[in-house]
Amino acid sequence: MESRKKEIVYCDVFRYFGQYKIGLFKYLTMPRQIKYFILLRKYQMVSNNYLKRVYKIQAKLLGRKIQMDIPLETTIGRGIVMYHEGQVAIHPKATIGNNVTISPGLVVGHSPRGTTKGAPTIGDNVWMGQNVAVVGKITVGKNVLIAPNSFVNVDIPDNSIVFGNPCIIKKSLKATDGYIQNKV
Repeated sequence: MESRKKEIVYCDVFRYFGQYKIGLFKYLTMPRQIKYFILLRKYQMVSNNYLKRVYKIQAKLLGRKIQMDIPLETTIGRGIVMYHEGQVAIHPKATIGNNVTISPGLVVGHSPRGTTKGAPTIGDNVWMGQNVAVVGKITVGKNVLIAPNSFVNVDIPDNSIVFGNPCIIKKSLKATDGYIQNKV
């Protein structure tokens, strides 16, 4: 892997541990969800078909164990982190920005019909709490906090706090202060 591509993996590790390089003990005891993201990144980076297949199989097996359904082709920016293991489903056509924090129970889904037919685009510095559903061809802006148990099916402007079902949007310049840690 090229050094530029390795940097993306280091950014994901930094978001979790607060340091770019970790020792052998931390690597061996690393949470499975972080290992899953590393496998996803490795799959996206290699051009060797044999290694691609190996990473794909490893990611599928680990994904089943930890109930993460994130297709390997999904576009995910630098510094994604998930602090607790749990069910996550992300549509392959969804786009996720930099410094995004996801939580168990997250669904980033496709809407099959209507004015929001398609998959979401999630901006940079977004924090999504437990059991959040983001559905349809919508845009979630930068610096957005989506509170636990929220259903989002409308565009969310930058610098917002979102909560509830139907979602209620409150503007806040400090929406993610204290929530997005170890930014890259």
